Amino acid sequence: MGLGGCIILIAVGAVLTFATDWKMDTVNVDLVGWIMMIVGVIGVFVYASIARRRRLVVPPSTTVVSDDDRRGL
Repeated sequence: MGLGGCIILIAVGAVLTFATDWKMDTVNVDLVGWIMMIVGVIGVFVYASIARRRRLVVPPSTTVVSDDDRRGL
């Protein structure tokens, strides 16, 4: 799941928790919203840690050429 999916989970969870007053006999809508927000936040942290690991730049190994090597000495 990408960063966009995590943000959508957080937003939908917040709407279910804070902006609705639905009452269902079998499902606690507030709890479902909280669970969605928690999963979204965990997803953001996992995505950020993976993205940070991918951004690690390792400089390429280069060989040093001195003037003596170019002249054939």
